[in-house]
This record gives sequence, structure tokens and C-alpha cells, in this order.
Amino acid sequence: MAQEHKLEIFQGLLKFKSNTQKIWGVLIFLSFITGVEVVLGIYKPEILMVQVLGMKGLNWIFIILTLVKAYYIAWDFMHLRDEKPALRRVIVWTGVFLISYLMFVLLQEGGYIESVFRNGFVKNTF
Repeated sequence: MAQEHKLEIFQGLLKFKSNTQKIWGVLIFLSFITGVEVVLGIYKPEILMVQVLGMKGLNWIFIILTLVKAYYIAWDFMHLRDEKPALRRVIVWTGVFLISYLMFVLLQEGGYIESVFRNGFVKNTF
């Protein structure tokens, strides 16, 4: 009986959204971020063409916005919102680490390949 009373109190405090509201929210959020990416890709503001950590600022914005979309998709469609915090951290931080490592490798190798194309054969001594 006491458990039923607690359940009634908790149900009164929690406001549940319908699935339709959640789907529309996800659609609007992801459409907005995609729209920002498309507009930036079309206009390519000159202020964002500054080199930041070996890459244009605009490219960093695209990477960050793409990561935000990926995180939100995992958060909503993979139901990470409802999981325990430890499991969420394991999934998210593993992805962040692997994506960061991939970006580091791509930037390092891409810089070397660019220097080979510009300067001809480049021999690194290790």
C-alpha cells in the first residue's frame, strides 16, 4: 500500500512527453543544426577561414556540429537518456576518444601527404 502511494506521488511529479512530441523535437533540433551546416557550407564566411590547430575554423565548426548531432542521435534513438550514468559515460567517452584519435591521425597523415604533393618527395628520419 505504501508503495502504491509513492508511485502515485512520483507519477504526479513526472510529466511524460508523448512520442509524437519527442519525434518532432528531434526533427526540429537536427534540422536546425543541419541547416546551420548547409548555410555555412554555402556562404563560407571569411572570418571562419582562419587556421586553428592546423585546420580552418569552419572545418572545426563542421566537426563539432557533426559530433553534436551524433551524440544527440545516440542520446535519443539509442535511449541513452534512460540508462545509468556510468553506462552513458562509457559509451560517450569511448566515442569521444576514438573520434579524437581518428582526427589526430587524419590531420597528421593529411599534413604529410600535402607536404609531399607540394614539395615533392619528403623523407622523414625517425
